[in-house]
Amino acid sequence: MTTEKFSVEDSITSLWDKLDGWLDAIILKLPNLAVAILVMVVFYFLAKGLKKLSHKVLFRKISDESIKQVMSKLIYTIVILIGFFVALGVMQLDKVLTSVLAGAGVMGLAIGFALQGTLSNTVSGFMLSFQPKVRIGDFIDAQGKSGYVEEIDLRNVTIRQPDNDYVIIPNKIFVENPFTNYSWTERSRISVSCGVGYESDLQKVEDLVLKIISENFEQNQDEGIEFFFTEFGDSSINFITRFWIQSQKPKPKLEAQHKAIKLIKKNFDEAGINIPFPIRTLDFGKNKLRMEPREESSKEWVKPSIDKSSGDNKKESDN
Repeated sequence: MTTEKFSVEDSITSLWDKLDGWLDAIILKLPNLAVAILVMVVFYFLAKGLKKLSHKVLFRKISDESIKQVMSKLIYTIVILIGFFVALGVMQLDKVLTSVLAGAGVMGLAIGFALQGTLSNTVSGFMLSFQPKVRIGDFIDAQGKSGYVEEIDLRNVTIRQPDNDYVIIPNKIFVENPFTNYSWTERSRISVSCGVGYESDLQKVEDLVLKIISENFEQNQDEGIEFFFTEFGDSSINFITRFWIQSQKPKPKLEAQHKAIKLIKKNFDEAGINIPFPIRTLDFGKNKLRMEPREESSKEWVKPSIDKSSGDNKKESDN
């Protein structure tokens, strides 16, 4: 039995031959690598151009801005992937391409389990983009946050609040929970509450308020002004009036309430109708309240004193 002796010189020679072969292969692939990089650069700018073109021209008939954004991003992603596969073909890495495609299925399954929340947000974002109930620019209330919808992408819904703060809501949470869209209808109904004194003529109050609202706020044929007395308050009989205005945002509602309150107050003053407010009265009964001047100056008065000879009968009441 013969054994081969290990030769360091032979090992170094073999390793050098392999490195030399790899260097030759790299040098031979340099033109292909340059072309592949050029292909990726071309496809990158092509993807950006198609994204802008599709958003402005191809999808211009689509009224929903969120759908246009998602479709444009989808075209951008597809073009980039095509460029990547073309670059692999230019470098003659067909076997690598086949391995990438084969491994993509296995990796996709593993990534799917690991990123369930992210993928759920992506699917929800795609659904939101084609849901007409939410549009870019709508004023909504979701998860206790109110504001204008600024963007709907494949992960989040971005809301700009009236104070210019931004709220990011994941698509999954947005889809699975109720929300209010104030911009979905062109007309909104608002309410104004007030109170009148107990001595007031209630029918006169009702007629006057209905007249004020009807003359200053136009109502459509299927709409109407509502007026209801609601309760006997501590110092007033309270009522509420409800009417319709043209509004898809919060500001017109505030402006209408502001206008209605000023008109009601002005007309009530002219008609002699009292809008009471809580008053606290101190009733001293039979006690004698007297003011005593100081000795040094008759123009200055000391603190009022109460003669308690007849008892201390202090009573508070709300009028």
